[in-house]
Amino acid sequence: MTAFLKLLARNRLALWGGVVLAVVIFLALITPLLPLPDPDVTNTADRFKKPFSEGAFLGTDHLGRDLLSRLMWGTRLSLAVGFAAAIIAATIGAAIGIIAGYYGGRTDNVIMRGVDMLMAFPYILLALAIVAALGPGLMNALIAVAAVNVPFFARNIRGITVGIANKEFVDAARLAGMSDARIILTEILPNVVPVIVIAMSTTIGWMILETAGLSFLGLGSQPPQADLGSMLGEARSALITNPHTSIVPGVMILIIVMAINLLGDGVRDALDPRLKSGALSRPMPATLVDRKHVPKPTGDGILALDDLQTQFHVKDRVYKAVGGVTLSVRPGECLGIIGESGSGKSVTALSVMGLVASPPGVITGGAVRFEGEDLVGAPYEKLRALRGNKVAYIFQDPLSTLHPLYRVGDQLAEAISSHRRISRADGRANAIELLKSVRIPNAESRIDSYPHEMSGGMRQRVGIAMALANDPDVIIADEPTTALDVTVQAQILALLNDLRRERGLAIVFITHDFGVVAQLCDRVAVMYAGRIVEEGVTGEVLAAPVHPYTKRLIDCVPELGGGRRVLAAIPGLPPMVDQLPEGCAFAERCDKAAPACRAGEVALVAHGTRAVRCIDPERAPRTEAAQ
Repeated sequence: MTAFLKLLARNRLALWGGVVLAVVIFLALITPLLPLPDPDVTNTADRFKKPFSEGAFLGTDHLGRDLLSRLMWGTRLSLAVGFAAAIIAATIGAAIGIIAGYYGGRTDNVIMRGVDMLMAFPYILLALAIVAALGPGLMNALIAVAAVNVPFFARNIRGITVGIANKEFVDAARLAGMSDARIILTEILPNVVPVIVIAMSTTIGWMILETAGLSFLGLGSQPPQADLGSMLGEARSALITNPHTSIVPGVMILIIVMAINLLGDGVRDALDPRLKSGALSRPMPATLVDRKHVPKPTGDGILALDDLQTQFHVKDRVYKAVGGVTLSVRPGECLGIIGESGSGKSVTALSVMGLVASPPGVITGGAVRFEGEDLVGAPYEKLRALRGNKVAYIFQDPLSTLHPLYRVGDQLAEAISSHRRISRADGRANAIELLKSVRIPNAESRIDSYPHEMSGGMRQRVGIAMALANDPDVIIADEPTTALDVTVQAQILALLNDLRRERGLAIVFITHDFGVVAQLCDRVAVMYAGRIVEEGVTGEVLAAPVHPYTKRLIDCVPELGGGRRVLAAIPGLPPMVDQLPEGCAFAERCDKAAPACRAGEVALVAHGTRAVRCIDPERAPRTEAAQ
């Protein structure tokens, strides 16, 4: 229940809807205790009093009856009828749907064809026909509203039941000798209750409106008894001369229905298992921050990460995607981050500007400093001003990054106009210059192309151009050449290298290809299970890897002329980051692992120009400093 309320509270509109509805229901419940005049007593001498008149806060109607009193009692009655109709419709409809879905075959065919016949009629016309047959009256209106909504519940519940009825646990219950009734009550019903609750929460508002509509037509509540619909019906003749008699019940209907619908949307999302896993959550504009302390600066680069920690909280599980990363990059330098898939490279990059989706992502520790200023927990306005301006991203898949319905020129111009004022003509001119800067031929004609009209290499060049649009100081490239063929990949790498030297860009390049690292990067950091295990100058790391993981990764790379060499592979799989072992995370896959590797925390220690997280590195120069 606590988890449900937390998920519901994330939706602010649903939360406000729940608060408003709770206030309305509370006032309706205490109506008999309030010092209100009798709602049915007439006094024609006081007819059509204006709101805020003495003795009539909301005025009076055409018979001099107090509108506040009638509103309170009418709201109480309308809520009771709406909720009662929803419960009746849900109970009958769910029973029909479960029986049809569970038994299937001919039973399902007969029941659902009858449901289809009822759904063929418009709701309000079917309700009018039922009331006409039963006669006017609030109880008959309740029966009519409940009856016309039964098919809706039946069809929804039947669809869910069909999928559940063939599950293994239902088959196991049958084999255990359980009766059909017991299976339905103990196995099927508990699994469809959330769907019933969702359907009820999203239809109660409509049932209140339908009841009010019947009362408005004189087929529901009968004089002198008041509900919100009958109040509107009685006031329609005075709509022009005394509009307050219509506005008062109309506003109350609007408030109730809007509150119920907003709350119903929140309940639907909160009960959705995809939301509980974080897959359906509406992400916050910046990653949620929950850190206990701010570490002292350790790097001197334009962008420096100090003990950065990012986690994903899914139900009661905590995934430590980034477990304390310390890195820095200087202007004009290219830092490569390499490692297997799932090692935390992309999450580290997204954490820089607070782009990790929250929920479920949370930055739980460390700092990200751009030009010395900590960005973790910075106001969203500050992050938005830096995103794409001072710090830009090149994402792995340009086809999903670029909007398919807009021309690439318009998207480039928008990237500029998001940070500074620019005319349409200047935006187009700048977009053309950007396309030329990334060596796209015929830029003047290509600017009007849609993303799907361009090749993968062209789209990636547009992505690079978009990253360069505001002349950033730092570019974070997240595997931008993975999906490209080797020829286009070489062109993209050469382009990035030239731009870095021409503009003095600092580049953080994420990849899993040591060939790319050797061609482009000045320094390289090797990640494993969310941590840096080795860092150093690219040439030194490639020539003489210190950490066993780095050595095994390099051994996996095929060599030209080495066709007879057996291609190495690292045994096993990386550990799950929600179940990280004690000590070195690579110990289970390392052929040099010793009991000491699993005994406790292994620190990242500097060895000359190299840093390594290992108690028995491949070569161990004299330790100069510790991180």
